[in-house]
Amino acid sequence: MINHPHHHPSTAPPLRSHFSLGPLDHDPTAQLIARVRLSDILAYDGVATSSYSKAVQRLSESLTRRNAAIIELNCEDAAVVRCGLEASRLFFRTRSRNGGGGSGVYVYRAGRALEDTDSSPPCMADVFKCMGKAARAALSAVARHLRLRSDVFNYLLDDNPLPANEASSSVLVATYSHAALQNGKGVITGGMLTSNVETEKGLLTLIAADAPGIQVCDPNGQWYLADDGSSPGDLLLLSGRSLSHATAGLRPVTSYRAATDSTLIANSGGRTSLAFRLMPQSNAILDCSPVSAAGHVIPQSYVPISVSQFMDDLSAEENVPCHRTDNANVASNNLNKEPSLRSILSDPLSGAFLEDAMFVSCGHSFGGMMLRKVIEISKCALCNADIDSGSLIPNHALRAAATAVKYEDDKRLFHNSTLRKRRKEVGNHRENGDVAADYGVQRVIQYPFAVNEKVVIKGNRRTPDKFVGKEAIITSQCLNGWYLLKIIESGENVRLQYRSLRKPIISQSSEDRCPSQPVQNSG
Repeated sequence: MINHPHHHPSTAPPLRSHFSLGPLDHDPTAQLIARVRLSDILAYDGVATSSYSKAVQRLSESLTRRNAAIIELNCEDAAVVRCGLEASRLFFRTRSRNGGGGSGVYVYRAGRALEDTDSSPPCMADVFKCMGKAARAALSAVARHLRLRSDVFNYLLDDNPLPANEASSSVLVATYSHAALQNGKGVITGGMLTSNVETEKGLLTLIAADAPGIQVCDPNGQWYLADDGSSPGDLLLLSGRSLSHATAGLRPVTSYRAATDSTLIANSGGRTSLAFRLMPQSNAILDCSPVSAAGHVIPQSYVPISVSQFMDDLSAEENVPCHRTDNANVASNNLNKEPSLRSILSDPLSGAFLEDAMFVSCGHSFGGMMLRKVIEISKCALCNADIDSGSLIPNHALRAAATAVKYEDDKRLFHNSTLRKRRKEVGNHRENGDVAADYGVQRVIQYPFAVNEKVVIKGNRRTPDKFVGKEAIITSQCLNGWYLLKIIESGENVRLQYRSLRKPIISQSSEDRCPSQPVQNSG
């Protein structure tokens, strides 16, 4: 077991911000998010201690209730982050005096050979290691809270440390914004400064800054200043879209934006921030099967998907043309729009329909994981009233409505997916002899290969080049025509869809060598 370094907890609680936050909760203490020491959530060998279990619980509850958490670094790591902030500020100010402008963004990726080391802020490599360690520890804590192995998401991450001649998938973004938030710019995202509502594409994001300025939207739609009262050595933890998909929505996406008042930033002469984005590898697969194996309900929309395709889909959504007359108003309207019928009839934690809905003593109804959570804490999640777990009454009306909507939803999804697959895949299957006539109707075979069958990877634009042309053995079938394969040459495991595979071509020479064994037509 490793020895955890000692920390000095904050002597004063975070203060109420003077920023303009919009509507706030009635309870002032509800705005405070959990502060967890990094030393308490670091993975180690041996039995979990009470401090580790309590820290994991506090961090996960803060992400659930406030969509954010604060990770406190030890003295050494905090000094590294403060050094990175000061170095970045000096770097951007020096570039500004040389005609580079009053604001700037620098993106650091570990493993990339820099052509000119003088053109980047110092300390970036040390800050990358420090914040990367904290991000992996936070990801491990999220997994443990979901009753998963602490390393269940490691297959999505880069090897640690990086092999030679490889660049990291994760990035460290250093940003400096001028004292005046000109043109409404203030929060870093994707290498840009913006005050619009933003979400991250990756797994987790850690942000350190020398001045507060980031608002986070909690599950109730209320905005609050998440980094108020934080020191430059504290890290603001936000969750991204990749983690939400990998956990089947159990860990929702965090929405954030720039603070609307720049008084504090102006007093400090500008705002410097460092954002570490923990990104999955592009050739990995976002798969919810470990979450399902842990007993969680997986909505039908969470199917295995490659990270590259997932990122392409997110980019396509962002690039959809729209009339951007007032982005702030559009985002506000989207947040305040009426909830859909499906969201009302679904469990907010698992996404499953409320087919087991129960009345609690205060009159509200819950089901699924939220019902279990309410029973555990003996308080209503909506009105915070004390409830009696022995007075639960089935809500038959809500159950019937949820069952009916689920039936219609399943029927529509099945119909649409069947039509889409037939239109897109009939041509490919005809080439491979996988389309059969059945009373004049073409029948698409979704699994043209069998387990333990040898195939050749023909690949597509998303298939890593090192796998193209390799022979592999199918080890298991997955959803929607995906297969888990083992590369014969290297022994590596990879998950590919049947479109990327073909049957090996049997040469004439092989037939001459084995005349006694006729070739069986697997088609």
